[in-house]
Amino acid sequence: MTGFILDLIQSWGYFGIFVLMVLENVFPPIPSEVIMALGGIAAAQGRLDFWTLIAVAVAGTTAGNWVWYGIGRWIGYERLKPFVDRHGRWLTLDWREVERLHAGFLKYGPGIVFVARFLPVARTMVSLPAGMVRMNQVKFLIWTAAGSTIWVSALAGAGSWFGRRFADLDQFVGPIALIAIGSLVLIYIWRVVTWKAKPRGD
Repeated sequence: MTGFILDLIQSWGYFGIFVLMVLENVFPPIPSEVIMALGGIAAAQGRLDFWTLIAVAVAGTTAGNWVWYGIGRWIGYERLKPFVDRHGRWLTLDWREVERLHAGFLKYGPGIVFVARFLPVARTMVSLPAGMVRMNQVKFLIWTAAGSTIWVSALAGAGSWFGRRFADLDQFVGPIALIAIGSLVLIYIWRVVTWKAKPRGD
């Protein structure tokens, strides 16, 4: 995967960064940590401008999240219940948990969207309930972009800092990405195996 990301950045430049960040938010296993770290390295090597990199990455992240927001808005809240009842184990949640999430979004939606930008997987999937509760689109985009700016700047800054000190840093990013993805997969499997629907009376 690291080779694919490197090739896209080298071939398409900023547009490659934009495409990768859109994909990262539509298809979570593509990690933004790797994309922005490699982008930061490219900036350190003079192949990309750092602040243009940040602007393009934030635009891609926001666009990718808007896809999930649109899907959530189309599905709606009530239409989700039969799906959750049937596939709760694979989602690792039941309908009462969905109701609690719904209530939390109605009350703290913008803050949840902002904070979720710093959390693996959640930074993508948070857009789905935001759409389901029909959170104001302008607020959604503003808070998504705000949180994303901080997150991608930190990642690109780290990549740039290390890139100026270690010429072959990109060789180490791939194994780190595999470890991160593997950890997320193991956590999900553990949640599926240990998940139990709560009794209706609770």
